[in-house]
Amino acid sequence: MKEIDYKEMEFNPFNLLGKEWMLVSAGNEQDGCNTMTISWGHLGCLWGHNDPTAVIYLRPSRYTKTYVDKEKYFTLCVMDNDFKKQMAYLGTVSGRDEDKIAKAGLTKVFADETVYFKEAKLVLICKKLYASELQESGFVYQETLDENYPKRDLHTMYVGKIEKVLVRDDE
Repeated sequence: MKEIDYKEMEFNPFNLLGKEWMLVSAGNEQDGCNTMTISWGHLGCLWGHNDPTAVIYLRPSRYTKTYVDKEKYFTLCVMDNDFKKQMAYLGTVSGRDEDKIAKAGLTKVFADETVYFKEAKLVLICKKLYASELQESGFVYQETLDENYPKRDLHTMYVGKIEKVLVRDDE
């Protein structure tokens, strides 16, 4: 992997999250780690001097959330389309029950106080800046709440400053 400036990234953010998906991961070598597939999120600038940020959403029931909550950093990994089957698996099976990372054939890399995967084509290393549970009172339209949260298991929103961007070095 090689580091690039975030200003050099070229992609459609709507495809990156909604179509290609990402893996959100957190943890460390000593205490363990976990990952899961996400398709909801935002990339942009917020606060400071237009710091590049990533916003992700995790449901309270997700095992990965325990790692994101306790760690200072989380990562977002974009995989090649060849990993679509593994991505679907990582989004539906819990790391509480099995070593789903190993079963998916991914190689953990512990660096920069977090974890990411050697097979990723793009890695965003994010320092957690903010976390807050979505609130029922914030929904402007009741149908949005009802359609997305019939169990009222509202996501926690995390804002992370993108501190490092890594791309696969195919040279």
